Amino acid sequence: MKLISEEIQDAEYLVEETNGKKNYKIRGVFLQSDIKNRNGRIYENNILSTEVDRYTKEFIDKKRAFGELGHPDGPTVNLERVSHMITSLKSEGKNFIGEAKIMDTPYGKIVKGLIDEGAQLGVSSRGMGSLVSRNGNNYVGKDFYLATAADIVADPSAPDAFVEGIMESKEWIWDNGVIKARDIEEYKVYIEKAKSIKLAEAKANVFADFLRKL
Repeated sequence: MKLISEEIQDAEYLVEETNGKKNYKIRGVFLQSDIKNRNGRIYENNILSTEVDRYTKEFIDKKRAFGELGHPDGPTVNLERVSHMITSLKSEGKNFIGEAKIMDTPYGKIVKGLIDEGAQLGVSSRGMGSLVSRNGNNYVGKDFYLATAADIVADPSAPDAFVEGIMESKEWIWDNGVIKARDIEEYKVYIEKAKSIKLAEAKANVFADFLRKL
């Protein structure tokens, strides 16, 4: 069995305000079946449906279906890095539509800050399974185990939002307990020294370094 991650970029992020408090949610396609995805893998609908049913009963229904920010390199969800809780995962044709609530954890605060700054974020499922080659295609085997239906991943707009938060000393950058003050100052100096022609690259480097340290 190997670690398998599948990224989907068109998740919708919703911000609803109730009694002056903002509630952040993700909604969209979390999993897809019977179609070759961008990684060249196919999940058969009967295998994925069976695993989603198990995941729903064991994790979603018990309010312990968590996800992280970034691309974790193992199948286990690290509770110290949790940013959201998956609250629903329903079949709709060949897709599985999910919804998750962004939590008020250190990493959840970073996600909220990125959303407020206009970053577009996607979701990535994470699981373990074997691959079976048939007719030139890679099928995910019957032993597939879904570790989380959705981690939160960033598209190219995220580095801009992240760096803007740093340069303007936004509250979500400082008030999360994750990013060290020393790192923030180093990032500022690095960005300020970058020439305009290299600014996009510098922003990407800063955000990549932050994700690496998660």
